[in-house]
Amino acid sequence: MEPILAAKPVPPQTRRTLRQLLLSYFYWTYPRGSFHYDIMVTLILLFIFLTPQIPGWSYGDQPSSIAGPAHPIQVVADDDHGLIVTVAASDVNLDPRTAASENAVKKALRKAIEPVTGDAVFVTKWETFTDIQGNVAWKVWAHR
Repeated sequence: MEPILAAKPVPPQTRRTLRQLLLSYFYWTYPRGSFHYDIMVTLILLFIFLTPQIPGWSYGDQPSSIAGPAHPIQVVADDDHGLIVTVAASDVNLDPRTAASENAVKKALRKAIEPVTGDAVFVTKWETFTDIQGNVAWKVWAHR
């Protein structure tokens, strides 16, 4: 039979000051599953789910109010590791009959093809053409 060992007396815990408590929360010193750990996790979850509901508090992650293209966009692979994108002229914020600077044309075409290609593309060249139905369209060569 094993001898019964007397439990060591537990020293009385001293009360923490509010400053010590806040510092221990800040440095996350509590073990998982403890009361204070649960309080910290609850506060974090409340922050995540309640702050978007507060008027005037915006993270800027609202869906884009700009509508996508009104007409289909055709994307074909180019032999030079690029893309040939065909987009209707009405989906480009630029009139193909007017003379615009090269940078203005690149910017307008890049913005028009961005919903399909993403924002990491470079427009290298372009041309306008008229399809079988008589609609004017842009043919854009782009690469990543």
